Amino acid sequence: MDIFEAIRTRRSIGKVTQEPIAKETIESILDAAIWAPNHRLTEPWRFFVLTGGGRDRLGEALARIALAGEADPDNPDNVIKADAARKKALRAPVIIAAAVQPSDRKDVIGLEEYAAVNAAIQNMLLAIHALGLGAVWRSGEPCYHPFMNETFGLRPQDRMLGFIYLGVPDMEPPKARRESAAAKTVWFE
Repeated sequence: MDIFEAIRTRRSIGKVTQEPIAKETIESILDAAIWAPNHRLTEPWRFFVLTGGGRDRLGEALARIALAGEADPDNPDNVIKADAARKKALRAPVIIAAAVQPSDRKDVIGLEEYAAVNAAIQNMLLAIHALGLGAVWRSGEPCYHPFMNETFGLRPQDRMLGFIYLGVPDMEPPKARRESAAAKTVWFE
């Protein structure tokens, strides 16, 4: 697939089948990720591949986060809330969790470490699309909760940046709309 076509036609695919994805396919997606640009060549990305029962790790973390701060986790409403959060980890046969582990070097700017991992995630999304698969990058408040760091063995200064839910598409790609690049660009000549 031509790179410009891939960029223009890639869409978030939130509905996929539960058909398994070959380990070799997942490895090629991860290989695309590690070629993202990164300042000082720190390679600050860490990936966690969740398949089968491995998805339960994420489901339990999501349930725990949903109940954080609740006085009575056994309240029937809270049980329903935790179950709904837990089931989110079962929406795709593969989830790739992407985290940033910023370098401790003094010459490294932390924000650039985050940018590198976000670029790695984009590389994965483009590779997934080029392979004819579907994915959606999910994040949000639970992603950044300290329980996520604990669940995945990350240091306090590390941060989960998203979950790539990956599978065989079970929906038509949504239509895309973007303002033109010209509308967002200022030229200084």
